[in-house]
Amino acid sequence: MLYQTGDKKKQKLAAEVIERLRREYPDAACTLDYDNAWKLLVGVRLAAQCTDERVNVVVEELYAKYPTMEALAAAEAEEIEAIVRPCGLGKSKARDISACMRMIRDVYGGQVPDDFDELLKLPGVGRKSANLIVGDVFGKPAIVTDTHCIRLVNRIGLVDGIKEPKKVEMELWKLIPPKEGSDFCHRLVYHGREVCTARTTPHCERCCLSDICASANTENNEKSREKNEK
Repeated sequence: MLYQTGDKKKQKLAAEVIERLRREYPDAACTLDYDNAWKLLVGVRLAAQCTDERVNVVVEELYAKYPTMEALAAAEAEEIEAIVRPCGLGKSKARDISACMRMIRDVYGGQVPDDFDELLKLPGVGRKSANLIVGDVFGKPAIVTDTHCIRLVNRIGLVDGIKEPKKVEMELWKLIPPKEGSDFCHRLVYHGREVCTARTTPHCERCCLSDICASANTENNEKSREKNEK
């Protein structure tokens, strides 16, 4: 891992952020419903540009009709699309899910691979999805750079103006101890939804990171300066 090569100041900040978020969200976990690896693959593909809550509702019907990976692999993409359409991008998602399940069946003997690079070979699976699978299902070091993660680590000051997911992931590998990666990213999702929101003004007044967050400190300094100038 790249952890030892990271910026010492940012590593110290990361350690404090990790500890505070652990206290704030001790039970944080993946918010997609699944009980095995192939279902998490389906869920994370459907979650693109869709809420996890909606995905969890839609997959109930999907799994009722196709309760096994083999059954879903045997389904036509059009049949899958008819069910998953409420998640948006139904045609492309259904196509990827169908191709992914068939590849798991035909190439991997019905078993979702536990290797990151092998997961990337599956249709519709990118780095975010592969990291989620290896971290949550197989317990391996992983960093899931979803939109919450990217937004928050930039605001906090762990990365500096980096928006591209893979680049953010590479920077975080230098700062986050490998064993902490998955839980840290799940806690960022909770924090991003409840406090450090995207579509409203962040609720810095009730943020457990407000005194160490770069954005919060910048905003507070600006408010103080404006107050002094009045």
